Amino acid sequence: MNRVLAAARLHTMNPLLTIGIPWGIALLSFAINLPIWALTGASDQPGGGITGGVVSLYITVLVVFVQSATQLLPFAMGMSLSRRTFYLGTALAALALSLLYGVVLSALTAVENATGGWGVRLNFWAPGSFDVGNAALQVVVSGAPMLAAAFVGVAIGVVMKRWGPTGLWSLVVASIVVLGGLAILVSWRRAWGDVGTWLVDQSMLTLAVAIPLVLALATAGLSYAGLRRVVP
Repeated sequence: MNRVLAAARLHTMNPLLTIGIPWGIALLSFAINLPIWALTGASDQPGGGITGGVVSLYITVLVVFVQSATQLLPFAMGMSLSRRTFYLGTALAALALSLLYGVVLSALTAVENATGGWGVRLNFWAPGSFDVGNAALQVVVSGAPMLAAAFVGVAIGVVMKRWGPTGLWSLVVASIVVLGGLAILVSWRRAWGDVGTWLVDQSMLTLAVAIPLVLALATAGLSYAGLRRVVP
């Protein structure tokens, strides 16, 4: 267990990268959106208008965990940490970070609601229906997608570390083929309306918690399987 904790602490060696950059980018996005809402008619839209700026935080966290597999893994193995230990430590770090970020996002959402969207009806930290109006539940709703982003990042990093640029581009092409094929199938069946109805009928817990957790579990299993054969 001590070695797993040591592996998890590797992710805190450079807080500027693991914490500073994600939050710096998210706050920069917030700083751009705030005057836009104040100077334009965006706040006159239903619900004060919706911005997807907070997605920048999730994307940056994904990139950070890509780097954890491509850069931290060789260092960890050089310290005689096994692949399994590194993986467990990385998973622990992802869980802790997702919980922490969920708490911070819940607090920011509470402040946002209390100030009327920072005085300009800006719904930034929990846009639209992602604001569930309950602080404890908001931690889960904001934290579960963060966990999925972290494990997707690890999985991409494992692909890059094991198969290099060829593996990464193969993953990109495969994703385009799968998603494009699904779009063609839905279009052929003229089922876009059914897809939209299904999404509308789902609860926020399903969309923001259940689906991300399933994605996190799937990518966690795949990344562990790939990590076992990665060389430094």
